[in-house]
Amino acid sequence: MILVAAVGNLWLGDDGFAGEVAKRLRARKLPDDVAVADFGTGGLDLAYEVMRGYDGLVLVDVSRQGEEPGTLYVMEVDADSIDGSIEDGVHIDPHGMDPETVLRFVKATGGWPGKVVVVACEPSQVEEVAIGLSAPVAEAVDRAVELVAETLEELRCTSSR
Repeated sequence: MILVAAVGNLWLGDDGFAGEVAKRLRARKLPDDVAVADFGTGGLDLAYEVMRGYDGLVLVDVSRQGEEPGTLYVMEVDADSIDGSIEDGVHIDPHGMDPETVLRFVKATGGWPGKVVVVACEPSQVEEVAIGLSAPVAEAVDRAVELVAETLEELRCTSSR
């Protein structure tokens, strides 16, 4: 099974990008071994879901990389690149876990999914309360859906070998 997990806050403008991608993906006919879920800001829920055991994980999010708003990125995440650990006594905010913290938690508990890929979009605005995507990010949604579909096909081919 491969999980496509959308993360972001619908109330922060372009941070709602992933939720829109997930909505459009769910409207498509996807293979039976692909699950799509919008976790919003529920990072702990995402961590627990990933620990159920998946062959692959596609995280959809926004990411500031310094390019023009609407630029799409595909980044593979290696378990060794996730630094830090979750120690006893460290406070985990279940509503404030960013994707890296989720992956640190999953790694620390031994639940790393086979291959992890992030499909992200350069946002225009995510700092202020706003509903709706900026024009460049809204225009990137359909391209992101296609990128996720291509990524899923690659992951499905890799995991079936």
